[in-house]
Amino acid sequence: MAKKEVSLIKGNEAIAIAAIRCGCDGYFGYPITPQSEVLEVLAEMKPWETTGMVVLQAESELASINMVYGGAGTGKRVMTSSSSPGISLMQEGMSYLAGAELPCVVFNCMRGGPGLGTIQPSQSDYFQTVKGGGHGDYRLITLAPASVQEMADFVDLAFELAFKYRNPAMILGDGVIGQMMEKVVLPDFKPRRTEEQIVKECPWAATGRQGRKHPNIITSLELQSEVMEQNNLRIQAKYKVCEENEVRYEEYMCEDADYLIVAFGSAARIAKKTIQLAREEGIKVGLLRPITLWPFPKKPIAELSKKMKGILVLEFNAGQMVEDVQLAAECKLPVEQYGRLGGIVPDPEEALTALKKMI
Repeated sequence: MAKKEVSLIKGNEAIAIAAIRCGCDGYFGYPITPQSEVLEVLAEMKPWETTGMVVLQAESELASINMVYGGAGTGKRVMTSSSSPGISLMQEGMSYLAGAELPCVVFNCMRGGPGLGTIQPSQSDYFQTVKGGGHGDYRLITLAPASVQEMADFVDLAFELAFKYRNPAMILGDGVIGQMMEKVVLPDFKPRRTEEQIVKECPWAATGRQGRKHPNIITSLELQSEVMEQNNLRIQAKYKVCEENEVRYEEYMCEDADYLIVAFGSAARIAKKTIQLAREEGIKVGLLRPITLWPFPKKPIAELSKKMKGILVLEFNAGQMVEDVQLAAECKLPVEQYGRLGGIVPDPEEALTALKKMI
């Protein structure tokens, strides 16, 4: 067995390196703090010389997401990355991609808002990502990494899910995970697909091959309301299949817990330390970490809620995921939220104080 390559890298660097190794055909992006290293690393590594991967700094976030739309329409593995206000600019393009049922990967390294806000880490994009963000009844498959290793691992997983369901997939990180350095086992190199493989795997794609007929036009436009409704119903049916098969989550010390913390991404790392402090004081606490924010782990939370005395949702915002936790919890138990705003990351002691208020 070949020895795995291990590197000490930032989360943003892990995204870039994994994209090259996972057979990405094209990256189109625009620099914005705190995710600029993605484009910088790709430019430094020059994958167009080794794998043929296209790397292009577009003139704006609007241009980059529409370049992704064009690449995705040909069946290529394409991606972009940005941070919160840049993702807001991409929302129309992501709605188009979802409506046209095109696979792609978008990495969002969240920062504080609203507006330009701050360049410090936040988790305030839950609504604009998990709830669709743009117009129309669509969803983004959303993966929330809690480590630099998961940043690397989720690139290939995001592409896999995007193509499986013909839908945009989001890797939703934040400034903590993007800027921190950890030891990472790098993914193996995956060869880019040949044009013949793309034609076979993506019969819907407009490849431009000579003599090939394209019965379908790549578009999200439909002027007949009845047909558009059927398109929507088909897409909603696809989402139900995704919800049944792709829910991912982690349970931590929930077996004997009286209280539950629900947290994703870097907040989950803080939650684990909070649980350690709580148990040292005799308070039995467990953690449920959603790995897929959509599809959301509703059933696991519902089951755990039946044996809990209370649930604390820890997130770096004013309260966004807490709404989904409240809907998922079947029992009439307290569900509270604790978070900090403006790019301030709460410490474990703060979270423990918030938890004690529920007891």
